[in-house]
This record gives sequence, C-alpha cells and structure tokens, in this order.
Amino acid sequence: MIKSLITRFQQGYRTIGYPDPGAPEPVMPARFRGRPVFDSSKCPADCRQCVDACPTQAITIADGKIKLDLGRCLFCDDCAQACPEHAITHSRDYRLTVRQASDLIVNSDQEIKLAAALDGKLRKLFGRSLQLRQVSAGGCNGCESDVNVLTTIGWDLSRFGISFVASPRHADGLLITGPVTENMKQALKIAYDALPDPKIVIAVGACALSGGPYINHSEVNNGAANIVPVDLFIPGCPPHPMTILDGLLRLLGKIEAGKS
Repeated sequence: MIKSLITRFQQGYRTIGYPDPGAPEPVMPARFRGRPVFDSSKCPADCRQCVDACPTQAITIADGKIKLDLGRCLFCDDCAQACPEHAITHSRDYRLTVRQASDLIVNSDQEIKLAAALDGKLRKLFGRSLQLRQVSAGGCNGCESDVNVLTTIGWDLSRFGISFVASPRHADGLLITGPVTENMKQALKIAYDALPDPKIVIAVGACALSGGPYINHSEVNNGAANIVPVDLFIPGCPPHPMTILDGLLRLLGKIEAGKS
C-alpha cells in the first residue's frame, strides 16, 4: 500500500488542464488527422481524382467548388494520396463538432460552424450534471474506446459533471456510436423512449453520423439521425478524445461559441 501511495505521489497531477484559462493548448499526436484542407488554386479544372478516391463519397464538386461532408469523412487520407497536385492536407485542429447536420457540409475554404451551447433552460438543467447512456448501435468499438478514454485519469470527464449511467431511465441523454444496424434499430428507439424529458442525443463518429464505411448497406440505417433526433454531431473515424470532449463542453456552454 505504501509503495502504491509513493508511486502515485511521484506521478504528480496527470489530468490535462484543458479548457481552464491559461492552460496550454492540447498537443495532438503526430499521426493525428484533422479536417482535410483543399488548396483549390492547385486543382486542375477537370480533375476529380479526390472524388473518385473517397470511399464514402464525402467529397463532391459543384460549380467549381469542392465540398466536403464531414459526417461522411473517414479522415482516411485516400483523397490526399490520390491527388496528383498534392493539394490536400489535413489540419491539426481537433475542433469539428456541430449542432446541425447541414453544418457538416462545408466548402473547401469555409470555416466550420462549431457547436453552440444548449438554450438557456437546458443549459441550466444539464450544465452542472449531465448523465449519459452510451448506446453502441453496431459500432466497431473504435469510437466506444475513445469515449472510454475520457473517463481515465488523464481526462477525468467527471470533473465537468458528465458521467455515464447503466440505464436510460437514469440518464439525461444518449451518446450513440455505430451506424444503427437493423438489429439495433428497435433497441435504440426503446432506449430513447425510456429517457425522461427533456432529453438530448449525441452522435459520435462517422458511422453514427452517416453510416461511415457501411453507408447505404441494406443492414444499416445510415446513422442515428434517421432514427432519433440528434442534438450534437461529432465527426471522425474514430473522433479523437479531444474532439469528443470539445464537443461536449461546447454543448454545455463551458467553451465560448466563438472560441476556436
């Protein structure tokens, strides 16, 4: 016991300071891929190689403008590898979360409309204590794993009043991962109906936003929003824990809407 206490004391304070004022900006790992960034000035007028390379049709070209659907994007780098002009790179920004599905679709030169906080009544109700029931609706366990990371000592999600509960009857909302398979469709509806009002729904990962790599498969429902109303969309495959945390805190008004 003494050895354990000494070891813990030597470790010091392990929880990240984000988003406390004055805390250093989180350092993303070297292999982190944020939003794909397109340099349209390098793109030949008739080139569609990035469009053809995208496995989920997340990239489209209309009226000479490149559009990216972050809800479909797997952040897989196939588009960048296919571009002959090396016009596609990945940003280092983990801030990707939005409130409306329409805000997931952005032009190549357009800023993301980051998630705004809940309205006054809901923010007052959930801002200090938010209990979530996590529903894995056919996920591969990638998004689920990164959600679980937030409960570890390095992140300590509970310090913001956010925790996970075993039953939707004890929850304020659902956090959904996975493309919502046919086998999980009814279970998700039951979980949603079991939530007491008022309630919120958070969709995490490309599968929960659009079906991800399984999009349009006959056995999936292309995401949670086709089954239940969604209040927060968190893109990624899987999203980095910092992306998930940033989205949750923006929803609760713990980060200013204009802060980027």
